[in-house]
Amino acid sequence: MKFDILTIFPEIFNALDESILKKAQEQELINIEVTNIRDYSLDKHCNVDDYPYGGGAGMVMKPGPIFRAVEAVQTDKAKVLFMSPQGKTFDQEMAKKLATKEHLIILCGRYEGIDERIRQELIDEEVSIGDYVLTGGEFPAMVLVDAIARMVPSVLGTKASAIEDSFYNGILDYPHYTRPSVFRSLEVPKVLLSGNHQKIAQWRKKKSLKRTLLRRPDLFKNVELTEGERSILNELKDELEIE
Repeated sequence: MKFDILTIFPEIFNALDESILKKAQEQELINIEVTNIRDYSLDKHCNVDDYPYGGGAGMVMKPGPIFRAVEAVQTDKAKVLFMSPQGKTFDQEMAKKLATKEHLIILCGRYEGIDERIRQELIDEEVSIGDYVLTGGEFPAMVLVDAIARMVPSVLGTKASAIEDSFYNGILDYPHYTRPSVFRSLEVPKVLLSGNHQKIAQWRKKKSLKRTLLRRPDLFKNVELTEGERSILNELKDELEIE
């Protein structure tokens, strides 16, 4: 899978050359290329922005450099995304869908925004990581790449690693423990040391549902629970006296 990131601050993306994403690139599971939009400016000063027509504060990114930058990396199978607070909110379901694409081009805006003609002619989808404003699209783009890359087969080593993450199946993850079994008088739950995989699975499912119920009950609106899971959830609601 290929990611092409278009930005005027390419150095920010050095963070993508670390840890799991670094290994995934070395193994050629993913390919991340960062393009400096300024390289496609025809201005001798490499300007990529100008004053807005109609007046107003701030500057607007010009269409020319961005059109040329996108066209330079464009392929028939590419989907062009624009990181924008006006876009659809990014979530795990969107990450799964985007992970099926062969090529993503991610445009990072700056200043007061981009010329509207870029939206009209180049952008396939606008994506937001939340209802707040940042100085640019670079950090949201990194969030996007990290979340999507985890869905690419073999990037995490095993499919189970991704499936067990919070939100993959719509609810929060269960608690995790490792050695030592006792740390500062805090003990690992006995069931996890039992070797009984069926009981461990049941314990984890209950803890996952309980954590979701207490922290993010809104998630249940979009999740199809099994009959067994609904039964556990009802028991938890009775225990916690939650309607």
